[in-house]
Amino acid sequence: MALKRMDNIGIVVEDLGVTIDFFRELGLELEGATIEGEWAGRVTGLGDQHVEIAMMRTPDGHSRLELSRFLTPPVVEDHRNAPVNALGYLRVMFTVDDINETLERLRKRGAQLVGDVVDYQDTYRLCYIRGPERLLIGLAQELS
Repeated sequence: MALKRMDNIGIVVEDLGVTIDFFRELGLELEGATIEGEWAGRVTGLGDQHVEIAMMRTPDGHSRLELSRFLTPPVVEDHRNAPVNALGYLRVMFTVDDINETLERLRKRGAQLVGDVVDYQDTYRLCYIRGPERLLIGLAQELS
């Protein structure tokens, strides 16, 4: 059996509302849920848990970003300040129509450019930003 698709990427946050607003501004659409109970804890290994989930869908409908705010059990570690070369999952990258316009909109929601916007071999314009809660996000614009 072959792999069918990647379903979603999960990010744990403290302020779900601010993070939802940021990703809406980027262009994702909100789907939401609250997950709790013994069955969920059996999947995650955390026991009885209560989690608010905001599933954010890309406009093409193919990818989702799962934003989670744990009410119980409490969050135990914080990796938000990890540099780009840290081990483990680090960032998510989105392709946008116009990187300059996107940066202008996201800066109004607190986004900060990590380095520079660079052109890669006349194929892409790329940059990393820190979004809400210092989440690392990549932006790519395809060049014709």
